[in-house]
Amino acid sequence: MLTGNKGEWSEIYALFKLLSDKRLNVGDANLNIIEEIFYPIIKIIREESGVNYEYELKGDLVIVSGGKEEIKTSIKIFSEQAASLLIKMKGAKGTFSIEETEKFMQYINCTSLKAKSTSKTDIRIVIHDQKLNKSSELGFSIKSQIGSEATLLNAGKTTNFIYKINSYSPTQIEIDKINQIDTRSKIKDRLLYVQEAGGDLSFVNLEENVFKNNLILIDSLLPNILAEILLLFFTSKFSSIKDLADKIKEINPMNFDTSTHHNFYEYKIKRFLTDVALGMTPSKVWNGVYDATGGYLVVKENGDVLCYHIYNRNQFEEYLFVNTKLETASSSRHEFGRIYKKDTDYYFKLNLQVRFI
Repeated sequence: MLTGNKGEWSEIYALFKLLSDKRLNVGDANLNIIEEIFYPIIKIIREESGVNYEYELKGDLVIVSGGKEEIKTSIKIFSEQAASLLIKMKGAKGTFSIEETEKFMQYINCTSLKAKSTSKTDIRIVIHDQKLNKSSELGFSIKSQIGSEATLLNAGKTTNFIYKINSYSPTQIEIDKINQIDTRSKIKDRLLYVQEAGGDLSFVNLEENVFKNNLILIDSLLPNILAEILLLFFTSKFSSIKDLADKIKEINPMNFDTSTHHNFYEYKIKRFLTDVALGMTPSKVWNGVYDATGGYLVVKENGDVLCYHIYNRNQFEEYLFVNTKLETASSSRHEFGRIYKKDTDYYFKLNLQVRFI
């Protein structure tokens, strides 16, 4: 029997819902449907055990091909299955199975919850582009608001930023005391201790060169900008990307020429979020080629599925900018948040993790 969490079941829900809607609805930055923009769906392609199964829309039917024989099912059944699945997902906790949904999945050659993929593409959709008057096959990453918030950038040792502690040389007793602070907000409280002792942090480097160079590829100053944002997150009340970017703009640590009112920080941060969303990961060399060639599909709490299309880049970037935040990952697992000494200097690592709001 198939078991999965709400995020994994949301991939199946998106398949059912999109086929019943017969179109991709476009969303704005506030997750509202933009009624005048949509993309008619021709078919959806899903990979199962190395085989591509196609779900093609023909009038009031969905024609499933790729298996031993062609299967024809009414759109109405997909609509009913989507509605039933949504109710069960909302009422479930942790990982769970849904026998009724699984039976229907088996009938339409859908044998797993999560499509097998090494890229960020969860689903491939052939749409009719009304502007260009042609069909295009696009890959989308699926994010669900049903259940816990999805991550945009996963934490790891690869996302550690290294800072040097200036104007403060703690004794070993002080280092032990600071590192043993174990409050709910222990990283912030450890940094507060350093600040109250007269110390301040300056960015030195990232722990891993691959991630550092990926950031430099996007923008040469991006490591420094993200380091400032990360430090602000751990020393202030701000957590949303937008709020952090607005505050960094005020501080202007890069000393940009602001006389012409260019949005330097917002622009560069949006570029970073977009590249992460569509393919860049901290551990692999980034060549700038997007995996998710279409963009994002967001499964809302009310069951709507919204498309954030790379064709509408401004809307896509604004959605990411407004709907993401920084979050504190596990400091023990990723080995950050402690003072350590190297040669005659003292250092502190902070970790970058980005999650949807």
